[in-house]
Amino acid sequence: MNIVNTCCSTLALSATMLCAAPTPQLGILTPPDGNAPRINGTRVYGVRPGRPILWRLPVTGKRPMRLAAEGLPPGATFDAERGVLGGAVAERGTYPITFTAENGDGRATRVFKLVVGDKIALTPPMGWNSWNCFNFAVTEKNIRDAADAMVSSGLVNHGWQYVNIDDFWQNNPYRFKDDATLQGAERKPDGTINPNARFPDMKGLADYVHAKGLKIGLYSSPGPYTCGMCTGSWGHEWQDAKTYADWGYDFLKYDLCTYNRKNFRKGMYSHKGIAGDSPLETATLPFRLMGEALAAQKRDIVFSLCQYGQVSVSSWGENVGGQCWRTGGDFRDSFPQMAKIVRAQASLWPYAHPGAWNDPDMLMVGPISIGGIGTVGMTKTHGCTFTHNEQYTHVSMWAVLCAPMLIGCDLTKLDDFTLSLLTNDEVIEANQDELGAQAALVAKGPRAQVWTKPMHDGSLVFALFNTADDATRIAIDYDSLGIEGKWLVRDLWRQKDEGIYGIKYSTEVPGHATHLVRLFPKEDARLAEGVTDIRMNSVYIQFEASRPVDKPGYKAPKSYPCERCDRLNAK
Repeated sequence: MNIVNTCCSTLALSATMLCAAPTPQLGILTPPDGNAPRINGTRVYGVRPGRPILWRLPVTGKRPMRLAAEGLPPGATFDAERGVLGGAVAERGTYPITFTAENGDGRATRVFKLVVGDKIALTPPMGWNSWNCFNFAVTEKNIRDAADAMVSSGLVNHGWQYVNIDDFWQNNPYRFKDDATLQGAERKPDGTINPNARFPDMKGLADYVHAKGLKIGLYSSPGPYTCGMCTGSWGHEWQDAKTYADWGYDFLKYDLCTYNRKNFRKGMYSHKGIAGDSPLETATLPFRLMGEALAAQKRDIVFSLCQYGQVSVSSWGENVGGQCWRTGGDFRDSFPQMAKIVRAQASLWPYAHPGAWNDPDMLMVGPISIGGIGTVGMTKTHGCTFTHNEQYTHVSMWAVLCAPMLIGCDLTKLDDFTLSLLTNDEVIEANQDELGAQAALVAKGPRAQVWTKPMHDGSLVFALFNTADDATRIAIDYDSLGIEGKWLVRDLWRQKDEGIYGIKYSTEVPGHATHLVRLFPKEDARLAEGVTDIRMNSVYIQFEASRPVDKPGYKAPKSYPCERCDRLNAK
């Protein structure tokens, strides 16, 4: 382990981080890619009937490499030179496709499911967003550079595919009036939205990104203006949806912003005769409208709701046409805030499944450039102020929470450590598993949390999160969690088997770090009788404090997941 303290070397974060006593920090844990082919990423892809397919096969290994696909349904194509699945399939169904990758060092195969039906985003979107590094100064060149870097860095070989433009691709009539690139008519005479001078050819930009086998997204608001006061979609929802589809865009982040601002509420917020005084109906209306408009287009566009977790959006986001939705406010690189955001996800796991994802916000790793909360403005680019341990927690928790994984840093300035966080295929697999089961908090104490999620193959992924400043020994107690027998424990970050354990598994976890393991069933391994979903422990332990639980197979936790915590002071 390296001894570093990002808090001291860059800027103070919080009184909870003591710069006088550096905490040992984890270094690079992800093993380097091998020369032999390895097919990575999701094993399932959803597309609506007749809509364009665009998916790039993620495969690592020494080039040149021969790629092939067998079992393509009528209408589907595979460009073996680029490794891109394309075409369109009219008939509904699940189509298994066998991909093969071969070079002088070996051969890899994987069966992949192309699901043609009503649902898209069958696994959480993975990609990049411009806001955290380019903010209001974003340009077309930044987007092209990001797409280039996603390929040249090798991120595409691990399943990263979206390149998303956030705010400020539109004109801005109210702010930055001395910036000629943001000035101009908001819309054409027929109502079509105008991009600003920095984005002279939105369709050409989409074509450029698509040519790399990647997808591209953009941003708008249901209000007249976006958060940065650029042109929004108010009164032009169907027209904008068609424009985005005609341009070839694949993702829309739809940010509430001015829809609820006082100076725009008249005639908007009350919705006389429609919403009345119902907060729920008022909250759902703008997203329901755009959701219908997007679904009617001849192109699949992932719909990302951004309304900061208000009015229990997880319970209705899918119902209004969304595939993912923010569960809280803007995320910053602060460990106390990250711990709070993680805790806030504990009750949301029942709402996540293929095609529907809770979104705690973008990944805060690598070189970023962003102002304070509630501001529109950039600071000098700086390395993420999370320590290495905290970055392991950040990526580990976003992975097991089945969160959309959208990188926020400048992809042209990736360092080796950040790249190692983003290219660990076993960690990514926990996020992209086809079962789509979000982790639940199944054991907790003053210094540690244990989260778990089931995988499609019957294995279980556990995140052992050390919330304390110093090292803590954290345990997975089989009996209290409702699992039996012996299980093979695999360290996902190190991609290394730790051994076969029965009764209990425990390990020392550095301060603010998360240890990520996957348990594969071995001798007599199973869920205890009466346990159908290990995540239900998150429900039972909440009742246990005040009343008994009579669930067959459930046993009250014997102690905190942190071993010897009863003899330690909470920190």
